[in-house]
Amino acid sequence: MLRGRAMPSLFDALDKQSEGTVAVDRDARVIWINAKYARMLGIPDPAQAIGREVEEIIPNSQMRQVISTGQPILLDLMLFGSQRLIVSRFPLTDDEGGVIGAVGFVLYDSLHRLKPLLAELSRLEAELAATKRRLDERRQPRYTLQSYVGDCAPSLEVKRKARLAARTDAPILLLGETGTGKELIAQAIHGLSARTGRPFVGVNVAAIPDTLLEAEFFGAVPGAYTGLDRRGREGRFKTADGGTLFLDEIGDMPMGLQAKLLRALQEQEIEPLGSDRPVKVDVRVIAATNVDLEQRIQDGRFRSDLYYRLNVLPIQLPSLSELGGGLEAIAESILQEIAARTGLPGRGLTPEAVEALSRHPWPGNVRELRNVLERACLLTDNLRLTVEDLAEALPTVRLAARQAASRPAPSRSAEPLPSPSAPPVSSLPLDYDAAYDAFERDLLGRALAASNGRAEAAARLLGISRAAFYKKLARLGLRAR
Repeated sequence: MLRGRAMPSLFDALDKQSEGTVAVDRDARVIWINAKYARMLGIPDPAQAIGREVEEIIPNSQMRQVISTGQPILLDLMLFGSQRLIVSRFPLTDDEGGVIGAVGFVLYDSLHRLKPLLAELSRLEAELAATKRRLDERRQPRYTLQSYVGDCAPSLEVKRKARLAARTDAPILLLGETGTGKELIAQAIHGLSARTGRPFVGVNVAAIPDTLLEAEFFGAVPGAYTGLDRRGREGRFKTADGGTLFLDEIGDMPMGLQAKLLRALQEQEIEPLGSDRPVKVDVRVIAATNVDLEQRIQDGRFRSDLYYRLNVLPIQLPSLSELGGGLEAIAESILQEIAARTGLPGRGLTPEAVEALSRHPWPGNVRELRNVLERACLLTDNLRLTVEDLAEALPTVRLAARQAASRPAPSRSAEPLPSPSAPPVSSLPLDYDAAYDAFERDLLGRALAASNGRAEAAARLLGISRAAFYKKLARLGLRAR
Protein backbone atom coordinates (compact mmCIF):
# COMPACT_ATOMS: atom_id res chain seq x y z
CA MET A 1 0.00 0.00 0.00
CA LEU A 2 2.84 2.37 0.93
CA ARG A 3 4.54 1.64 -2.41
CA GLY A 4 1.27 2.33 -4.24
CA ARG A 5 1.02 5.75 -2.63
CA ALA A 6 4.72 6.59 -2.95
CA MET A 7 5.07 5.95 -6.70
CA PRO A 8 2.53 8.56 -7.90
CA SER A 9 3.95 11.00 -5.36
CA LEU A 10 7.49 10.43 -6.65
CA PHE A 11 6.36 10.78 -10.26
CA ASP A 12 4.59 14.06 -9.48
CA ALA A 13 7.69 15.43 -7.71
CA LEU A 14 9.97 14.57 -10.65
CA ASP A 15 7.46 16.01 -13.11
CA LYS A 16 7.29 19.32 -11.23
CA GLN A 17 11.06 19.64 -10.67
CA SER A 18 12.16 18.56 -14.14
CA GLU A 19 12.21 20.67 -17.31
CA GLY A 20 10.12 18.11 -19.18
CA THR A 21 8.56 14.64 -18.94
CA VAL A 22 7.50 12.14 -21.59
CA ALA A 23 6.07 8.60 -21.38
CA VAL A 24 5.88 5.97 -24.15
CA ASP A 25 4.28 2.52 -24.53
CA ARG A 26 6.04 -0.74 -25.37
CA ASP A 27 6.07 0.30 -29.06
CA ALA A 28 7.84 3.56 -28.20
CA ARG A 29 4.78 5.65 -29.08
CA VAL A 30 4.10 8.73 -26.98
CA ILE A 31 1.26 8.21 -24.51
CA TRP A 32 1.85 11.34 -22.42
CA ILE A 33 4.00 14.50 -22.49
CA ASN A 34 3.77 17.53 -20.22
CA ALA A 35 3.22 21.05 -21.53
CA LYS A 36 6.73 22.29 -20.64
CA TYR A 37 8.41 19.59 -22.69
CA ALA A 38 6.00 20.06 -25.61
CA ARG A 39 6.78 23.79 -25.76
CA MET A 40 10.53 23.05 -25.60
CA LEU A 41 10.07 20.70 -28.59
CA GLY A 42 8.09 23.32 -30.54
CA ILE A 43 4.71 21.57 -30.13
CA PRO A 44 2.01 24.08 -29.08
CA ASP A 45 -0.49 21.45 -27.90
CA PRO A 46 0.74 18.28 -26.05
CA ALA A 47 -2.16 16.32 -27.57
CA GLN A 48 -0.48 16.65 -30.99
CA ALA A 49 2.32 14.36 -29.81
CA ILE A 50 0.13 11.50 -28.53
CA GLY A 51 0.36 8.32 -30.61
CA ARG A 52 3.43 9.40 -32.57
CA GLU A 53 6.71 7.42 -32.42
CA VAL A 54 9.00 9.14 -29.96
CA GLU A 55 11.83 9.62 -32.53
CA GLU A 56 9.47 11.79 -34.64
CA ILE A 57 9.35 14.48 -31.98
CA ILE A 58 12.69 13.73 -30.19
CA PRO A 59 15.18 12.61 -32.90
CA ASN A 60 17.98 11.54 -30.51
CA SER A 61 15.73 9.76 -28.03
CA GLN A 62 17.01 6.50 -26.44
CA MET A 63 13.61 5.48 -25.04
CA ARG A 64 13.32 2.54 -27.48
CA GLN A 65 16.65 1.20 -26.13
CA VAL A 66 15.34 1.38 -22.55
CA ILE A 67 12.25 -0.62 -23.57
CA SER A 68 14.26 -3.32 -25.40
CA THR A 69 16.89 -3.76 -22.65
CA GLY A 70 14.71 -3.08 -19.61
CA GLN A 71 17.63 -1.10 -18.15
CA PRO A 72 17.46 2.56 -17.08
CA ILE A 73 19.79 5.27 -18.38
CA LEU A 74 20.22 7.28 -15.22
CA LEU A 75 22.18 10.26 -16.55
CA ASP A 76 22.80 11.16 -20.15
CA LEU A 77 23.51 14.10 -22.45
CA MET A 78 20.98 14.43 -25.29
CA LEU A 79 21.37 16.84 -28.19
CA PHE A 80 18.25 18.68 -29.36
CA GLY A 81 19.16 21.18 -32.04
CA SER A 82 21.87 23.35 -30.49
CA GLN A 83 20.76 22.46 -26.96
CA ARG A 84 22.32 19.89 -24.67
CA LEU A 85 19.78 18.36 -22.33
CA ILE A 86 20.59 16.35 -19.19
CA VAL A 87 18.10 13.47 -19.17
CA SER A 88 17.18 10.32 -17.23
CA ARG A 89 15.16 7.41 -18.61
CA PHE A 90 13.44 4.55 -16.74
CA PRO A 91 11.53 1.44 -17.91
CA LEU A 92 7.88 0.99 -16.85
CA THR A 93 6.89 -2.56 -15.80
CA ASP A 94 3.68 -4.44 -14.99
CA ASP A 95 3.04 -6.53 -11.87
CA GLU A 96 4.86 -9.51 -13.41
CA GLY A 97 7.95 -7.40 -14.21
CA GLY A 98 7.38 -7.19 -17.95
CA VAL A 99 8.36 -3.94 -19.67
CA ILE A 100 5.27 -2.08 -20.86
CA GLY A 101 6.85 1.28 -21.70
CA ALA A 102 9.31 3.92 -20.49
CA VAL A 103 9.35 7.39 -18.98
CA GLY A 104 11.96 10.11 -19.49
CA PHE A 105 12.75 13.28 -17.57
CA VAL A 106 14.71 16.33 -18.75
CA LEU A 107 16.55 17.19 -15.54
CA TYR A 108 18.31 20.29 -16.88
CA ASP A 109 17.96 22.21 -20.11
CA SER A 110 21.32 23.99 -19.71
CA LEU A 111 24.75 22.77 -18.69
CA HIS A 112 25.51 25.90 -16.64
CA ARG A 113 23.54 24.42 -13.75
CA LEU A 114 26.03 21.55 -13.68
CA LYS A 115 29.12 23.77 -13.62
CA PRO A 116 30.27 22.70 -10.13
CA LEU A 117 30.01 19.00 -11.09
CA LEU A 118 31.68 19.52 -14.46
CA ALA A 119 34.48 21.56 -12.88
CA GLU A 120 35.19 18.76 -10.40
CA LEU A 121 35.10 16.21 -13.22
CA SER A 122 37.57 18.28 -15.27
CA ARG A 123 39.90 18.58 -12.27
CA LEU A 124 39.86 14.83 -11.69
CA GLU A 125 40.50 14.13 -15.39
CA ALA A 126 43.46 16.56 -15.41
CA GLU A 127 44.86 14.97 -12.26
CA LEU A 128 44.49 11.49 -13.77
CA ALA A 129 46.23 12.59 -16.99
CA ALA A 130 49.11 14.16 -15.03
CA THR A 131 49.54 10.99 -12.95
CA LYS A 132 49.56 8.87 -16.11
CA ARG A 133 52.23 11.13 -17.65
CA ARG A 134 54.40 10.79 -14.54
CA LEU A 135 54.03 7.01 -14.58
CA ASP A 136 54.87 6.87 -18.28
CA GLU A 137 57.96 9.01 -17.70
CA ARG A 138 59.11 6.69 -14.92
CA ARG A 139 58.68 3.74 -17.27
CA GLN A 140 60.96 5.27 -19.90
CA PRO A 141 64.57 3.99 -19.96
CA ARG A 142 67.24 6.08 -18.23
CA TYR A 143 70.17 4.58 -20.12
CA THR A 144 71.30 4.51 -23.74
CA LEU A 145 74.03 2.51 -25.43
CA GLN A 146 76.38 5.46 -24.83
CA SER A 147 75.93 4.80 -21.10
CA TYR A 148 77.76 1.47 -21.54
CA VAL A 149 81.31 2.79 -21.21
CA GLY A 150 84.25 1.07 -22.86
CA ASP A 151 86.00 0.81 -26.22
CA CYS A 152 87.84 -2.46 -25.66
CA ALA A 153 86.98 -5.47 -27.83
CA PRO A 154 84.55 -7.17 -25.37
CA SER A 155 82.61 -3.92 -24.78
CA LEU A 156 82.38 -3.17 -28.51
CA GLU A 157 81.07 -6.69 -29.14
CA VAL A 158 78.29 -6.18 -26.56
CA LYS A 159 77.29 -2.92 -28.26
CA ARG A 160 77.30 -4.57 -31.68
CA LYS A 161 74.99 -7.36 -30.52
CA ALA A 162 72.72 -4.87 -28.73
CA ARG A 163 72.22 -2.93 -31.97
CA LEU A 164 71.39 -6.16 -33.81
CA ALA A 165 68.96 -7.19 -31.06
CA ALA A 166 67.13 -3.84 -31.29
CA ARG A 167 66.11 -4.60 -34.89
CA THR A 168 63.87 -7.54 -33.95
CA ASP A 169 61.22 -8.45 -31.40
CA ALA A 170 62.82 -11.81 -30.55
CA PRO A 171 63.42 -12.60 -26.85
CA ILE A 172 66.88 -11.74 -25.55
CA LEU A 173 68.86 -13.43 -22.79
CA LEU A 174 71.51 -11.27 -21.10
CA LEU A 175 74.21 -13.31 -19.35
CA GLY A 176 76.82 -12.00 -16.96
CA GLU A 177 77.99 -11.71 -13.40
CA THR A 178 76.29 -9.38 -10.97
CA GLY A 179 77.06 -5.71 -11.62
CA THR A 180 78.02 -6.07 -15.29
CA GLY A 181 75.25 -3.75 -16.57
CA LYS A 182 72.53 -6.13 -17.74
CA GLU A 183 69.63 -3.73 -17.06
CA LEU A 184 71.57 -0.90 -18.71
CA ILE A 185 71.89 -2.94 -21.90
CA ALA A 186 68.22 -3.96 -21.72
CA GLN A 187 67.16 -0.31 -21.53
CA ALA A 188 69.54 0.60 -24.36
CA ILE A 189 68.05 -2.11 -26.61
CA HIS A 190 64.53 -0.85 -25.84
CA GLY A 191 65.56 2.71 -26.66
CA LEU A 192 67.02 1.65 -30.02
CA SER A 193 64.04 -0.52 -30.98
CA ALA A 194 60.75 0.35 -32.66
CA ARG A 195 59.17 0.18 -29.18
CA THR A 196 60.97 3.28 -27.94
CA GLY A 197 58.51 5.69 -26.37
CA ARG A 198 56.39 2.80 -25.09
CA PRO A 199 56.70 1.46 -21.51
CA PHE A 200 59.89 -0.21 -20.28
CA VAL A 201 58.91 -2.28 -17.23
CA GLY A 202 61.60 -3.98 -15.16
CA VAL A 203 60.99 -6.58 -12.47
CA ASN A 204 63.45 -8.49 -10.29
CA VAL A 205 62.07 -12.02 -10.06
CA ALA A 206 64.09 -12.84 -6.94
CA ALA A 207 62.72 -9.81 -5.06
CA ILE A 208 59.04 -10.88 -5.17
CA PRO A 209 57.62 -13.59 -2.87
CA ASP A 210 56.64 -16.75 -4.74
CA THR A 211 53.03 -16.43 -3.56
CA LEU A 212 52.66 -13.04 -5.26
CA LEU A 213 54.59 -13.70 -8.46
CA GLU A 214 51.68 -14.91 -10.59
CA ALA A 215 49.50 -11.88 -9.78
CA GLU A 216 52.51 -9.58 -10.16
CA PHE A 217 53.21 -10.88 -13.67
CA PHE A 218 49.79 -11.69 -15.09
CA GLY A 219 47.42 -9.61 -12.94
CA ALA A 220 44.31 -10.69 -11.05
CA VAL A 221 40.58 -10.10 -11.39
CA PRO A 222 38.61 -8.55 -8.49
CA GLY A 223 38.07 -11.06 -5.69
CA ALA A 224 40.80 -13.43 -6.94
CA TYR A 225 42.32 -13.55 -3.43
CA THR A 226 41.79 -12.00 -0.02
CA GLY A 227 43.07 -8.47 0.37
CA LEU A 228 43.09 -7.68 -3.36
CA ASP A 229 41.87 -4.22 -4.32
CA ARG A 230 38.27 -4.35 -5.61
CA ARG A 231 39.48 -3.05 -8.97
CA GLY A 232 41.79 -6.04 -9.39
CA ARG A 233 45.45 -5.93 -10.39
CA GLU A 234 46.81 -5.11 -13.82
CA GLY A 235 50.06 -7.11 -13.79
CA ARG A 236 53.47 -6.32 -15.30
CA PHE A 237 52.69 -7.88 -18.69
CA LYS A 238 49.66 -5.63 -19.14
CA THR A 239 51.59 -2.58 -17.88
CA ALA A 240 54.30 -3.27 -20.47
CA ASP A 241 51.80 -3.82 -23.30
CA GLY A 242 53.28 -2.40 -26.51
CA GLY A 243 56.71 -2.05 -24.89
CA THR A 244 59.42 -4.14 -23.23
CA LEU A 245 59.34 -6.32 -20.11
CA PHE A 246 62.74 -6.85 -18.46
CA LEU A 247 62.91 -9.94 -16.23
CA ASP A 248 66.02 -9.80 -14.05
CA GLU A 249 67.31 -12.90 -12.23
CA ILE A 250 65.11 -15.15 -14.36
CA GLY A 251 66.95 -18.20 -13.00
CA ASP A 252 65.12 -17.77 -9.67
CA MET A 253 61.62 -18.07 -11.18
CA PRO A 254 59.60 -20.96 -9.65
CA MET A 255 58.96 -23.92 -11.95
CA GLY A 256 55.16 -23.49 -11.86
CA LEU A 257 55.36 -19.93 -13.14
CA GLN A 258 57.88 -20.85 -15.84
CA ALA A 259 55.16 -22.79 -17.73
CA LYS A 260 52.86 -19.74 -17.73
CA LEU A 261 55.70 -17.48 -18.87
CA LEU A 262 56.44 -19.86 -21.74
CA ARG A 263 52.79 -19.72 -22.86
CA ALA A 264 52.81 -15.92 -22.65
CA LEU A 265 55.91 -15.81 -24.86
CA GLN A 266 54.56 -18.27 -27.41
CA GLU A 267 50.94 -17.11 -27.63
CA GLN A 268 51.36 -13.44 -26.68
CA GLU A 269 48.45 -13.79 -24.28
CA ILE A 270 48.10 -13.97 -20.51
CA GLU A 271 45.44 -15.28 -18.15
CA PRO A 272 44.93 -13.11 -15.03
CA LEU A 273 44.64 -14.90 -11.71
CA GLY A 274 41.01 -15.86 -11.07
CA SER A 275 39.98 -15.43 -14.72
CA ASP A 276 39.23 -18.03 -17.39
CA ARG A 277 39.55 -15.58 -20.28
CA PRO A 278 42.95 -15.00 -21.93
CA VAL A 279 44.02 -11.42 -22.60
CA LYS A 280 46.10 -10.54 -25.66
CA VAL A 281 49.31 -8.57 -25.03
CA ASP A 282 52.10 -7.26 -27.24
CA VAL A 283 55.28 -7.44 -25.14
CA ARG A 284 58.95 -7.91 -26.01
CA VAL A 285 60.73 -9.85 -23.23
CA ILE A 286 64.37 -9.36 -22.27
CA ALA A 287 65.57 -11.73 -19.53
CA ALA A 288 68.80 -11.62 -17.54
CA THR A 289 70.64 -13.94 -15.19
CA ASN A 290 73.96 -14.31 -13.40
CA VAL A 291 73.58 -18.06 -12.91
CA ASP A 292 74.31 -20.99 -15.20
CA LEU A 293 70.86 -21.84 -16.62
CA GLU A 294 72.11 -24.99 -18.35
CA GLN A 295 73.31 -26.29 -14.98
CA ARG A 296 69.92 -25.43 -13.47
CA ILE A 297 68.22 -27.40 -16.24
CA GLN A 298 70.36 -30.42 -15.31
CA ASP A 299 69.44 -29.88 -11.65
CA GLY A 300 65.73 -29.83 -12.55
CA ARG A 301 65.29 -26.19 -11.48
CA PHE A 302 64.71 -24.59 -14.88
CA ARG A 303 62.61 -25.69 -17.86
CA SER A 304 64.61 -26.48 -20.97
CA ASP A 305 61.77 -25.35 -23.30
CA LEU A 306 61.66 -21.94 -21.61
CA TYR A 307 65.45 -21.67 -21.82
CA TYR A 308 65.40 -22.31 -25.57
CA ARG A 309 62.57 -19.78 -26.01
CA LEU A 310 64.49 -17.09 -24.11
CA ASN A 311 67.90 -17.93 -25.54
CA VAL A 312 67.05 -16.88 -29.10
CA LEU A 313 69.57 -14.05 -29.00
CA PRO A 314 72.02 -14.39 -26.06
CA ILE A 315 74.41 -11.56 -25.16
CA GLN A 316 77.29 -12.31 -22.78
CA LEU A 317 78.39 -9.26 -20.78
CA PRO A 318 82.06 -9.36 -19.74
CA SER A 319 83.17 -8.95 -16.14
CA LEU A 320 85.58 -6.19 -15.13
CA SER A 321 88.41 -8.70 -14.90
CA GLU A 322 87.88 -9.48 -18.61
CA LEU A 323 88.03 -5.86 -19.76
CA GLY A 324 91.73 -5.36 -19.17
CA GLY A 325 92.60 -1.71 -19.86
CA GLY A 326 88.91 -0.85 -20.20
CA LEU A 327 88.58 -0.63 -16.40
CA GLU A 328 90.24 2.82 -16.27
CA ALA A 329 87.67 4.37 -18.64
CA ILE A 330 84.83 2.93 -16.58
CA ALA A 331 86.36 4.24 -13.33
CA GLU A 332 86.77 7.74 -14.82
CA SER A 333 83.15 7.72 -16.00
CA ILE A 334 81.95 6.67 -12.52
CA LEU A 335 83.99 9.46 -10.89
CA GLN A 336 82.33 12.01 -13.20
CA GLU A 337 78.89 10.64 -12.33
CA ILE A 338 79.68 10.79 -8.58
CA ALA A 339 80.77 14.43 -8.87
CA ALA A 340 77.61 15.39 -10.81
CA ARG A 341 75.31 13.58 -8.39
CA THR A 342 76.87 14.55 -5.06
CA GLY A 343 78.31 18.00 -5.80
CA LEU A 344 81.78 16.82 -4.72
CA PRO A 345 84.74 18.06 -6.78
CA GLY A 346 85.69 16.06 -9.85
CA ARG A 347 88.32 13.40 -9.16
CA GLY A 348 90.88 11.49 -11.17
CA LEU A 349 93.18 8.53 -10.55
CA THR A 350 96.95 8.33 -10.26
CA PRO A 351 98.67 5.66 -12.42
CA GLU A 352 99.46 3.71 -9.27
CA ALA A 353 95.78 3.79 -8.25
CA VAL A 354 94.74 2.49 -11.68
CA GLU A 355 97.24 -0.35 -11.34
CA ALA A 356 95.93 -1.18 -7.86
CA LEU A 357 92.35 -1.29 -9.18
CA SER A 358 93.35 -3.56 -12.05
CA ARG A 359 94.83 -6.11 -9.60
CA HIS A 360 91.54 -6.49 -7.69
CA PRO A 361 89.33 -9.41 -8.88
CA TRP A 362 86.05 -7.34 -8.65
CA PRO A 363 83.51 -10.07 -7.84
CA GLY A 364 80.84 -7.32 -7.68
CA ASN A 365 82.03 -5.77 -10.97
CA VAL A 366 80.84 -2.19 -11.76
CA ARG A 367 78.53 -2.10 -8.72
CA GLU A 368 81.48 -2.87 -6.44
CA LEU A 369 83.77 -0.45 -8.29
CA ARG A 370 81.24 2.37 -7.88
CA ASN A 371 80.98 1.63 -4.16
CA VAL A 372 84.75 1.72 -3.71
CA LEU A 373 85.24 4.96 -5.67
CA GLU A 374 82.39 6.77 -3.94
CA ARG A 375 83.69 5.75 -0.53
CA ALA A 376 87.21 6.91 -1.47
CA CYS A 377 85.82 10.28 -2.68
CA LEU A 378 84.09 10.78 0.68
CA LEU A 379 87.20 9.94 2.70
CA THR A 380 89.75 12.22 1.01
CA ASP A 381 90.17 15.76 -0.29
CA ASN A 382 92.68 14.70 -2.95
CA LEU A 383 91.62 15.59 -6.46
CA ARG A 384 93.53 12.56 -7.75
CA LEU A 385 92.86 9.39 -5.84
CA THR A 386 96.01 7.58 -4.73
CA VAL A 387 96.67 4.00 -3.67
CA GLU A 388 96.46 5.20 -0.05
CA ASP A 389 93.00 6.70 -0.71
CA LEU A 390 91.81 3.43 -2.24
CA ALA A 391 93.33 1.44 0.64
CA GLU A 392 90.72 2.97 2.94
CA ALA A 393 87.94 1.57 0.79
CA LEU A 394 89.33 -1.60 -0.77
CA PRO A 395 90.52 -4.49 1.43
CA THR A 396 92.86 -6.02 -1.18
CA VAL A 397 94.63 -2.70 -1.71
CA ARG A 398 94.79 -2.14 2.04
CA LEU A 399 96.34 -5.59 2.56
CA ALA A 400 98.90 -5.02 -0.21
CA ALA A 401 99.82 -1.63 1.28
CA ARG A 402 100.31 -3.17 4.73
CA GLN A 403 102.46 -5.97 3.33
CA ALA A 404 104.60 -3.46 1.43
CA ALA A 405 104.98 -1.30 4.54
CA SER A 406 106.01 -4.26 6.73
CA ARG A 407 108.49 -5.68 4.20
CA PRO A 408 112.13 -4.73 5.16
CA ALA A 409 114.01 -2.61 2.65
CA PRO A 410 116.65 -4.60 0.75
CA SER A 411 120.35 -3.94 1.41
CA ARG A 412 122.14 -2.05 -1.35
CA SER A 413 124.81 -4.76 -1.56
CA ALA A 414 122.38 -7.67 -1.47
CA GLU A 415 120.69 -9.15 -4.52
CA PRO A 416 116.87 -9.36 -4.23
CA LEU A 417 115.68 -12.90 -3.60
CA PRO A 418 112.91 -14.42 -5.73
CA SER A 419 109.54 -14.99 -4.02
CA PRO A 420 109.16 -18.59 -2.81
CA SER A 421 105.54 -18.65 -4.05
CA ALA A 422 106.33 -17.63 -7.63
CA PRO A 423 108.82 -18.88 -10.21
CA PRO A 424 112.07 -16.92 -10.57
CA VAL A 425 111.92 -14.07 -13.05
CA SER A 426 114.59 -15.72 -15.17
CA SER A 427 112.38 -18.77 -15.67
CA LEU A 428 109.39 -16.78 -16.92
CA PRO A 429 108.86 -16.15 -20.65
CA LEU A 430 109.82 -12.69 -21.84
CA ASP A 431 106.36 -12.01 -23.33
CA TYR A 432 104.23 -10.13 -20.74
CA ASP A 433 100.93 -11.93 -21.51
CA ALA A 434 102.61 -15.32 -21.43
CA ALA A 435 104.30 -14.46 -18.14
CA TYR A 436 101.00 -13.35 -16.64
CA ASP A 437 99.29 -16.54 -17.82
CA ALA A 438 102.07 -18.63 -16.27
CA PHE A 439 101.68 -16.80 -12.95
CA GLU A 440 97.88 -17.13 -12.99
CA ARG A 441 98.04 -20.82 -13.99
CA ASP A 442 100.35 -21.48 -11.03
CA LEU A 443 98.07 -19.48 -8.68
CA LEU A 444 94.87 -21.26 -9.76
CA GLY A 445 96.61 -24.63 -9.64
CA ARG A 446 97.72 -24.03 -6.04
CA ALA A 447 94.21 -22.87 -5.09
CA LEU A 448 92.73 -26.07 -6.55
CA ALA A 449 95.32 -28.20 -4.77
CA ALA A 450 94.52 -26.46 -1.46
CA SER A 451 90.78 -27.09 -1.92
CA ASN A 452 91.04 -30.73 -3.10
CA GLY A 453 90.15 -29.78 -6.67
CA ARG A 454 86.80 -28.17 -5.79
CA ALA A 455 86.29 -25.11 -7.98
CA GLU A 456 83.81 -23.32 -5.70
CA ALA A 457 86.12 -23.62 -2.67
CA ALA A 458 89.13 -22.53 -4.76
CA ALA A 459 87.27 -19.46 -6.05
CA ARG A 460 86.28 -18.56 -2.49
CA LEU A 461 89.92 -18.95 -1.41
CA LEU A 462 91.02 -16.47 -4.09
CA GLY A 463 88.13 -14.05 -3.39
CA ILE A 464 86.59 -14.24 -6.86
CA SER A 465 83.22 -15.50 -8.13
CA ARG A 466 82.78 -19.10 -9.27
CA ALA A 467 81.87 -17.92 -12.79
CA ALA A 468 85.07 -15.84 -13.05
CA PHE A 469 87.10 -18.79 -11.75
CA TYR A 470 85.65 -21.14 -14.39
CA LYS A 471 86.38 -18.60 -17.14
CA LYS A 472 89.99 -18.39 -16.04
CA LEU A 473 90.25 -22.20 -15.95
CA ALA A 474 88.88 -22.42 -19.49
CA ARG A 475 91.24 -19.72 -20.77
CA LEU A 476 94.26 -21.39 -19.20
CA GLY A 477 93.32 -24.93 -20.16
CA LEU A 478 92.86 -26.11 -16.57
CA ARG A 479 90.13 -28.35 -15.19
CA ALA A 480 88.47 -28.62 -11.80
CA ARG A 481 86.95 -31.66 -10.24
